[in-house]
Amino acid sequence: MKYASTQGGVSGVDFEGVLFSGFAPDGGLFMPEDIPKVDLPTLLKWSSLPYTELVKEVCAIFIPPEIIPRQELNGLIDNAFRRFRHKDIVHLSRLRDGLNVLEMWHGVTHAFKDLAMSCVGQFLQYFLKKRNKHVTIVVGTSGDTGSSAIESVRGLTDIDIIVLLPRGRCTPVQELQMTTVIEDNVHVFAADGTSDDLDVPIKKLFADHDFVVKHNLMSLNSVNWSRILIQVSHFFYAYFKCTPSMGPSPLPVVEIVVPTGGAGNIAAGCIAQKMGLPIHIVVGVNNNDIVHRTVQHGDFSLAGSVRSTLASAMDIQEPYNMERIFWLLMESDSSFIRKIMEEFQRTKKLKLPEILHKKITEGMSSFSASDEDIIQTMSRCWEENHYLLCPHSAVAVHYHYKQADNQQHSPRCCLAPASAAKFQDVVRRAKLTPEVPPEIKALENMETRSIPLEREDDWELMLRDKIEAIYQKRKA
Repeated sequence: MKYASTQGGVSGVDFEGVLFSGFAPDGGLFMPEDIPKVDLPTLLKWSSLPYTELVKEVCAIFIPPEIIPRQELNGLIDNAFRRFRHKDIVHLSRLRDGLNVLEMWHGVTHAFKDLAMSCVGQFLQYFLKKRNKHVTIVVGTSGDTGSSAIESVRGLTDIDIIVLLPRGRCTPVQELQMTTVIEDNVHVFAADGTSDDLDVPIKKLFADHDFVVKHNLMSLNSVNWSRILIQVSHFFYAYFKCTPSMGPSPLPVVEIVVPTGGAGNIAAGCIAQKMGLPIHIVVGVNNNDIVHRTVQHGDFSLAGSVRSTLASAMDIQEPYNMERIFWLLMESDSSFIRKIMEEFQRTKKLKLPEILHKKITEGMSSFSASDEDIIQTMSRCWEENHYLLCPHSAVAVHYHYKQADNQQHSPRCCLAPASAAKFQDVVRRAKLTPEVPPEIKALENMETRSIPLEREDDWELMLRDKIEAIYQKRKA
């Protein structure tokens, strides 16, 4: 299994190579050169596997044994999930009127990012020990990515991590989960800007090839293929949990409702479809609706500035993983992708060619949920089930309620990316009482540390200076 850039400038890269990369050198994103089909006997075999074993099977397709021997791969994945609080790792709650909520938030930081990030941390350590190398990770976060990335590598001597968070735009819990980690290898910048603003200096850093090579820079945002890889497993697991039968072919189609910002989970779902999983992806967004407009109208264009919503981790204007989806649907036509993405980067507007838009609508549909929809959904779910949703999970469940009220009872699974405990202010706004576990309550009394990035500062220069200081310290 080799990997290539969506824009065609790089190919033949192995898993280790893409693991330690952010964007490809040509500005594209890495994807497998071949997406293997999973046959019916394999699907039947996988359908009874627990989550951890399913992740091993999916990873083994994309990580050949000459890169990580299967037995070692199994051990890394077992280690990755040791700190999860639920015995199932990922748990399905079956609620009233056919509502299926897939709880993906039982990791250390109470967010679904822990699932992929814990595995990626294990993969990184495996190769770094083998090569006797050090890397510096640079991550921008809209809320949950930063804390999950920190937890996956905190305290390690062969990894430093720099996290940029949008100050005041995360919840207090999300910020504290990052700023209370006092470790020599953890460096948190609190920026006066949006998550899209944070991407600008990060992308400039990674465009400086010599600087990247000198400092062994890498990204753990969902530009990194290894995170998408783990997320592919979510869709297989959701399908097996919610399908009415695994009987004779053809297997029934299951709707997977996915709240999204950067579209990483959507890209993973499209890969699962390509592998032969019979799912229909329903994309849920908040008022930052570029993905919805893309699916509905083929309008992949920015719309003014990022709007602050109750589902703050989805407050993203540029969902860069859509490029992966376009590439998949256009059968790996990298020259086509390069052309349309160059136009988008130049104008920040793109009307999708009809052939691409048609392919998108064949495999997915979409909707948007307002803050009012989120509050009403959280209230209704509590009233009917005594079950607390986070605002992002409420986006997905909002769709289910709309369909159920219209007597549309297809088999369906709503992905729940975070625990409501991380969004206590929103829970109170829904006139509900937060349920706060002790590890989150303890954050309020812990020491914090972060470096401010003000509007007038040169963010790129400050990042470069920090990276250089890390380099000089290691050299000394």
